[in-house]
Amino acid sequence: MKKYDVFIIGSGMSGMTIANKCASKGLSVGITDELPYGGTCALRGCDPKKVIIGATEVRDFAKRLKGKGIDTIPNINWRDIMAFKQTFVDEMPRKIEKGYKKNGIDTFHNSATFINENTLSVGNETIQADKVVIASGSKPKVLDFEGGQLAKTSTDFLNLKELPQSLLFIGGGYIAFEFAHIAARSGAEVTIVHRGKRPLENFDKDIVKHLVDATGNLGVKLVLETEVSKIEHKDDNYITTGISNGKETNFKSAEVFNSAGRPPAIFDLELKKAGISFSKKGIEVNEYLQSKSNANIYSAGDAADSRGLPLTPVAVLEGHVVASNIIKGNKKKVSYPPMPSVVFTLPTMATVGLLEDDAKEKGYDINVNFEKVDNWFNARRLNVDEYAYKTIIDKNNNTILGAHLIGPHCEETINLFAMAIKTKMTISDLRTMVFSYPTMASDLTYML
Repeated sequence: MKKYDVFIIGSGMSGMTIANKCASKGLSVGITDELPYGGTCALRGCDPKKVIIGATEVRDFAKRLKGKGIDTIPNINWRDIMAFKQTFVDEMPRKIEKGYKKNGIDTFHNSATFINENTLSVGNETIQADKVVIASGSKPKVLDFEGGQLAKTSTDFLNLKELPQSLLFIGGGYIAFEFAHIAARSGAEVTIVHRGKRPLENFDKDIVKHLVDATGNLGVKLVLETEVSKIEHKDDNYITTGISNGKETNFKSAEVFNSAGRPPAIFDLELKKAGISFSKKGIEVNEYLQSKSNANIYSAGDAADSRGLPLTPVAVLEGHVVASNIIKGNKKKVSYPPMPSVVFTLPTMATVGLLEDDAKEKGYDINVNFEKVDNWFNARRLNVDEYAYKTIIDKNNNTILGAHLIGPHCEETINLFAMAIKTKMTISDLRTMVFSYPTMASDLTYML
């Protein structure tokens, strides 16, 4: 049996942060991951996705400026995109493991299950630790209908050697929209099937309408209020059956992808043997990110049922909190700043703070500024059709409660709104700022 002060399940951003910080303070640390070290973001999510999007951005920009100084729209070479993306992915696991070894952290490459409250089975090893951290992240939702196992995952999409001529995505969240935009701009025929009345339900509904329009104009078919009930493989194609109002519709595609959500990857850990309470959202934790039912256990990132959004920067923040509480005792409560979230479609869509309906439910007296501004200079110089904003202003103290954007580079502009919300800058403060011009950020003052 091996014994550690701290043992961590999962080597994503939260697990990595905890391991290195605890080791730097002299604690004995072990870490395991059944997948290559680096986590979803670096290897199977946001980082490789953003690399791939880069090529589609070039094509999109050229298409918008065709006849306005650009004569030729470049073609996308999928094989070259994949090769470039892989240069980032391949280097990460080795780099991370090298850092662990330098810091004296023992590394394992196996799945883990609990034996009792502080003992684990990791591969052929039995591990005992004073503190165990569950930072195992999330994984694709299991599709429990007939043929559900035939659907490929987001990881599969990011590793396609060839882009299929047609693709269908199950679910109308950010993964479906981002990948649909990539595939459509790369020449594929794309369908999204979503069971709800509207997609991207965690984003402002009025801003989402603009993205839906842009997605339709790209040629993506969006099918709403349709529950997928079956997938069949026939003659080198897949037939996906959807039910809407009791009627069946069949969709034919070369590939089907599961983008129906990502639950926490905790349900195979034998948590009950360790007396660890959990919900469908993750490990139930207190304000110190400590298990509510087992004081030996902490959790962070997508595996934790916390108030943090499933975002990489939030996982890092929670990792620092957990490490601090393990090292010093429970002295640091988790506190979340405004958490901006982005859908990396083209145009990009971003949100931070309260939605309009949430602000009203909380009893705020608000002003709502909502406008499509494709006639502004920045939209015209980039020749974009979709540029809109909605800002939620607290009338009582003249501060921003929420901001919701769609348009070029709004993934950057939203960070200014997040900073303004966190620091409680007033509208007057923001309006007297001098921003470099002409930049997208310089539009901010006109959105207030």
